This record gives sequence, structure tokens and C-alpha cells, in this order.
Amino acid sequence: MSGTQRDDDERQREAKAILRRVRQETDPQIGGHTEAIVTRTGDHFMARDVDQGDRIEVIGSRIGRIAGIGGFLVLALLLAHQLL
Repeated sequence: MSGTQRDDDERQREAKAILRRVRQETDPQIGGHTEAIVTRTGDHFMARDVDQGDRIEVIGSRIGRIAGIGGFLVLALLLAHQLL
């Protein structure tokens, strides 16, 4: 009986080690990718990809991008209302 207990303990330790390695290999990739998506989205809506020297272009880009997401939300709500 003690032999099967040792085998079970050994299998359990091996399984935990495998899960720990998998977690270490995948967690940083998921976190880094998610952070990049959030950063790029913030940069897009703050118009950091346009000429920062032209203040009118920066303000216009911000207004246009915010109006675009607002329009999308209005249309999505109208569609949801029609489906319900």
C-alpha cells in the first residue's frame, strides 16, 4: 500500500512541476500581448500617430476617432434594440 502512495505522490509532484512550467511559459506572453493591445489602443485614440507639431490635426484626429467609436456604440445599441 505504501508503494502506491509513493507512486501517487511522485505523479502528483511531476504533474505540479509540469503545470508550473507551462504557466511560466505562457503567462508572460499573454500579459505582454494584452498590454500591447491596450497601449496601442490608447495611442490610437490619443492621436499619437499623427504629426504632433500640427495641433489642429491632433485635435481633429482625436475628435474623429472618438466620434467614430461613439457612432459604433450607437449603431450597436440600435441593432441590439432591433434584435430584442
